[in-house]
Amino acid sequence: MTLRSATRFTIAAVGALLLSACGINSVPTAEENAKAKWADVEAQFQRRANLVPNLAEVARGAAESEGAILRDVTEARARATSVNVSAEDLGDAEKMAEFQAAQNELGQGLGRLLASFEAYPQIQSNQNFLALQSQLEGTENRIAVAIRDYNEAVRQYNTTIRTFPDTIGANLIHGAEPIVPYEAATNGAEIAPELDMTSGS
Repeated sequence: MTLRSATRFTIAAVGALLLSACGINSVPTAEENAKAKWADVEAQFQRRANLVPNLAEVARGAAESEGAILRDVTEARARATSVNVSAEDLGDAEKMAEFQAAQNELGQGLGRLLASFEAYPQIQSNQNFLALQSQLEGTENRIAVAIRDYNEAVRQYNTTIRTFPDTIGANLIHGAEPIVPYEAATNGAEIAPELDMTSGS
């Protein structure tokens, strides 16, 4: 190996090392992780939205006031499923806020509807209702976990694109922009509600 070849090899090796330390791989890896976690969030919200028609079927015999709440929930579901945030929109705070507001409205409506059913022993004893209640509770927990995981992936990505040496690749090569975390509308809203629908509660 000639001195010239050795010099070229050394320059290439140092260049590769510097590039690897400048966010060439870490920035897109962190971004893809955040996008994957967002897909999990969307899947869990969709799972919840899919349970609403079943809830409506179980609740058909309820009183008029619950019918109004059910109508509100159905309308909230329609709004929640019409607001979509793609992976490319994760940096758009306005779209994220619109999505969060729609999901919060649906969640609050479901909570009101389920709470109103406490006055109906025939619904409380319905096995379909009990199974649906369990599915909703599980889904709310999955939503909370998916949001937590997404926010952690966003924190890691946003930290990566802002810290040296990754910020070099993030800004010069990738043109990376911060991603918006999912924020609860009210304190504690990210915690799944505990629904106790047993009679006598």
